Formats: sequence, structure tokens, C-alpha cells
Amino acid sequence: MENCIFCSIVEKKAPATYYYEDEDCIIIKPLKAFAPVHLLIIPRRHFTSLNDLTAADDALTGRLLRKARKASEIGGIPEGYRTVINTGTGGGQTVFHLHIHVLGGSPLDDTLLTRGLK
Repeated sequence: MENCIFCSIVEKKAPATYYYEDEDCIIIKPLKAFAPVHLLIIPRRHFTSLNDLTAADDALTGRLLRKARKASEIGGIPEGYRTVINTGTGGGQTVFHLHIHVLGGSPLDDTLLTRGLK
């Protein structure tokens, strides 16, 4: 999608710290971390948000969610982490390309959500 920073990152036209990639997604470090370990799982296919997914995307959606475990292993936090998907402006989404936050590395409480996790 034109003017989408995550599409540019997926296409390697914009810089990022890449930790993993496969045919479905990439895993990168965000520019602004909200926990000691904070990684983003970004599907290669552009979906604006969860609301764009259809039944035809169920298999991909499952594989993306399973990548949270991979991200937690990359981050060294496989025993405890939080996943967050913001949907729409009312849900705190600021980058309109579906992505999953994987957070951990210290005890997480709900103040994490009030600090502007995007």
C-alpha cells in the first residue's frame, strides 16, 4: 500500500532492525519500545487492521499469532510475555498496517497500555 511505513519496511525500502522473516511476516524491533523486550510481528500482506481480515485469512491469522512464540524466543522471554493488537484510532492504532506487539522482560501491568502503546 502506498505511503505505508510497514509496507516499506516489509519491502526493505525503509530501515528497520530485522530479527526474523518468512513468507508470512517479518519480526522487527520498533523505534519506540514500551518494555525491555518489545518486538513487532508484521504481516507481509497489507491489512489496515484486524477488521480487514476475512474467513479466507484464518490460516494466515493463526500463523501470525503463533509467531508470538517465535518473537518471545528471539527476545529471550518465552516464559512470559504480552501480545497487543491495536485496532482503529479508538483502540490506539497509529500505524494502519496490522501488527502484533510482543512485550516482556519485566513484570507488565496495565500502565503499559496507558503510556500510548501504538
